[in-house]
Amino acid sequence: MNSQTEGHRARLAQLLKDRALRFGDFKLASGQKSNYYIDGKQISLSGEGLYLLASLILDSLPPQVEAVGGMAIGADPIAGAVAALAADRGRKLAAFIVRKERKQRGTQQQVEGPLHSGAKVAVLEDVITTGGSTLRAIEALQREYAAEVVTVIVMVDRLQGARDNLAAAGFELTALFDVEELGVSPAASQ
Repeated sequence: MNSQTEGHRARLAQLLKDRALRFGDFKLASGQKSNYYIDGKQISLSGEGLYLLASLILDSLPPQVEAVGGMAIGADPIAGAVAALAADRGRKLAAFIVRKERKQRGTQQQVEGPLHSGAKVAVLEDVITTGGSTLRAIEALQREYAAEVVTVIVMVDRLQGARDNLAAAGFELTALFDVEELGVSPAASQ
């Protein structure tokens, strides 16, 4: 890891602690209850946070990846920023979004973006718990585009089963951070 990457990582960790980490009583997308919440949108919808996140993701992308994206709405700003930053750095990279449900009008697609059949993709998430949403996004990508998922990259892994669930389905998870690195015990969820 070069010094610029280390600096970006340190600054993003600080932003996560200062802006995204909250304590209280929360219900997660997985249905689990937790006494902490990581509001990824506080990072992915701020200029500095999104730039740092996109830079770190782009630096960790395998070279064969042609497109990045994930489940709406968590991955939307991240995918767009990674694709834009890639273009700025001279790398051709498309972005896509996966709707929670198939659209009932227009093209009636669940996956939107300039993908081709068999595209090699990276699935992105802001925060991951069990991986259920990610697996649903992967199913839609494979069904509509026969996409090859090269990797799954997330900003924060809550350490509550996502890595194992994705591995059981044949997918590798790369987390830029886990909750322990942010000073939170994964046992804090109920």
